[in-house]
Amino acid sequence: MEKKNVVNLPSLISDYYTLAPNPEDKTQGVAFGTSGHRGSSKLHSFNEQHILAIAQAVYEYRTAEKIQGPLYIGADTHALSEPALRSCVEVLAANGVDIILQEGFKPVPTPVVSRIILEHNYERKEAKQADGIVITPSHNPPTDGGIKYDPTTGGPASAETTKIIQNRANEIIKEGVDKVVKRIPFERAVKMDNVHFMDYMMPYVKGLSRVIDMDAVINSGLNVGADPLGGSGIFYWDLINEVYKIKKPINVVNPNIDYTFSFMPPDHDGKIRMDCSSPFAMANLIALKDKYDIAFGNDTDYDRHGIVTPQGLMNPNHYLAVAIRYLFTNRPGWSKDAMIGKTLVSSSLIDKVAEEIGRKLCEVPVGFKWFVDGLFDGSMGFGGEESAGASFLCKDASVWTTDKDGIIMDLLAIEITAKTGKNPSEHHKELTDKHGTFYYARKDTPATPDQKAALGKLAPENLKADTLAGNKITGKFTKAPGNGASIGGLKVVTDKGWFAARPSGTEDMCKVYAESFVSEDHLKQIQKEAQDIVASVV
Repeated sequence: MEKKNVVNLPSLISDYYTLAPNPEDKTQGVAFGTSGHRGSSKLHSFNEQHILAIAQAVYEYRTAEKIQGPLYIGADTHALSEPALRSCVEVLAANGVDIILQEGFKPVPTPVVSRIILEHNYERKEAKQADGIVITPSHNPPTDGGIKYDPTTGGPASAETTKIIQNRANEIIKEGVDKVVKRIPFERAVKMDNVHFMDYMMPYVKGLSRVIDMDAVINSGLNVGADPLGGSGIFYWDLINEVYKIKKPINVVNPNIDYTFSFMPPDHDGKIRMDCSSPFAMANLIALKDKYDIAFGNDTDYDRHGIVTPQGLMNPNHYLAVAIRYLFTNRPGWSKDAMIGKTLVSSSLIDKVAEEIGRKLCEVPVGFKWFVDGLFDGSMGFGGEESAGASFLCKDASVWTTDKDGIIMDLLAIEITAKTGKNPSEHHKELTDKHGTFYYARKDTPATPDQKAALGKLAPENLKADTLAGNKITGKFTKAPGNGASIGGLKVVTDKGWFAARPSGTEDMCKVYAESFVSEDHLKQIQKEAQDIVASVV
């Protein structure tokens, strides 16, 4: 990468502390999208005032909800994550919250926070339930920061909860952070009696045998490569090798943390994103595909997975379909009534798999928060997103995490290959031989906040077209069939394909998803007409 494109870390951190949001500018306020608040310090959208206000709002929320247990905090390896972590500690410690931090301030994957909250609350039942904060903008560029709140159910907070926190944080910024927020200096805060440190890593790693057939992983004999992409799970693979004494250890191909992420190949638009579902971002690992039987990469907070086989990087939809079929036919401890959770922009191949194995499908809007309750109570065996995020139940049908877990999805790829003798790409080929080929794509186009708002308010009657790519439209949806919740956009269906359009919850973009059951050319026709339809109404 050219030197001019490398992030200026001193400037980025300085902007966090010295720049402040304009309360009258909506683009600079606190806004919880599909998974927390995200922004950049140089754009006045992720600065100290935002985090101080959010931390104070979280304290007020958990007080109102009578959440009296500890609050677990984890942070990823984005450069703005540590300053944000410090800001949270200053506020929550001053307000008397029992905070638990990772020893040595090592980075913490998102699923590890979910897991530790659930473990704490299960052991203590109703007494002093815990919640948490994860500081991450997921796969976003190195200039970005992010923060999300996990309630006592361990996964992403509901829209109702995030709205309360968001609105209160924006009120605090308007009233004046210095007037409202209670805080003490970080150096004093970490020495207070209500601030504690523990090892997050070992309990999580030791628990993996509850959710994955680790004997199969241990004895697989497969050549396995892991590229952490500089993310928060970077120290976990060596510990997994050590704890389970894996006979042919998982090889970490890039064991370095670089806050500029300058080792990353540019994404499709030239930006740096730690997006493990992107063939552009995963180019370094894909180049090693012939060296490994299975390889995988993860985004920065390790809630997403990218699976590489000798056939190449798997489309996330393809791996979800393979994982679903394998899990529901190889987990005898799961209830026969456990559903498959799917976002409505995921491939219809998953629908075919659900029919094949005789399982009910629950189709929900985009956002993993829609799977939390189902995974928590066991009514969903699996919840997965088209953007390469998923989690599933333990072997005994108890909850593992209620947030996406890239680590177990990585290990599952080893289990599948070891137990069946075929890698996930070969399993996907079996599915297409049986159900046909599904041609899927997503296109992102720039969109202003006003355009995003208009798209989010679309109603079926706004769409006048009655055909799509030469086929009669059989359905127009603005609500998900699985739970009746608004999808924040529009989905249009024919018997030969579909498209869905929705505003991004994290960037100024409109996302158009499309799938054809016919051909690549038919997919392109659906995409073109979809973009024309969206442009006409937005």
